[in-house]
Amino acid sequence: MDQKNELKSHSNRIYLSAPVNALVEGIYEQNIPLTEVYKHGDFGIGTFNDLDGEMILLDGRTYRVAGDGNVSLVSAQTLSPFACVTYFQPMSSEVSKGELTYTEFQAWLTSLMPSPNLFYAFRVDGEFSYVRTRSVPKQENYRPLVEVTQEQQEFRFMNVIGTLVGFFTPVFMASLNVPGLHLHFLSQDRQKGGHLLECHVTKVRAEIQFLYHLELALPLNLDYLMWDFQRNIQQDLHKAEN
Repeated sequence: MDQKNELKSHSNRIYLSAPVNALVEGIYEQNIPLTEVYKHGDFGIGTFNDLDGEMILLDGRTYRVAGDGNVSLVSAQTLSPFACVTYFQPMSSEVSKGELTYTEFQAWLTSLMPSPNLFYAFRVDGEFSYVRTRSVPKQENYRPLVEVTQEQQEFRFMNVIGTLVGFFTPVFMASLNVPGLHLHFLSQDRQKGGHLLECHVTKVRAEIQFLYHLELALPLNLDYLMWDFQRNIQQDLHKAEN
């Protein structure tokens, strides 16, 4: 299959390499190589084995924002417990008007979505007067994510140009992916980034893609197969992501 036909076959499709509930419970080793993730997308977010940094897949390259804030490119052999990707083909774009607080920015992005019951991919490029992000230190398996994020390192950037990469997930899909908006930041110089906690927008351009086909891979490792997933994780996930 040539590249054009491959892109067409994945059009409007979101791929999850594992359900996010496994990550929330503390299963940080799924050993999914990025070579497998790349078969399903060139744009997205996630993390790495042992929760070793925030993942940003942008323009076909994968960046790691480590627990100390250092940003680096990673190889295709790097392993991941969770990634959410698509072949990014924006359907529309909008330019912000005036400066926006974080609440206003979230409301603006939400206004670009015709329905809360679909997935969406967002790419937001431009100028930010303030960005606050986080990453977490490398972890051992089985420590719940909500506990890990209590030790997160936060990073603050002023007057920075960069890109937000991420997705909107319907609330009824909370066991599969982070519900609502989930965005990671990467600066234009590729030296700053992380999981977005807050930002103030100066002027940005937001591109949006509607995603209405879901492709989910279920891990086959023993940890995942033997885990009891009956616990409601939504409260933990909300705390961990915010």
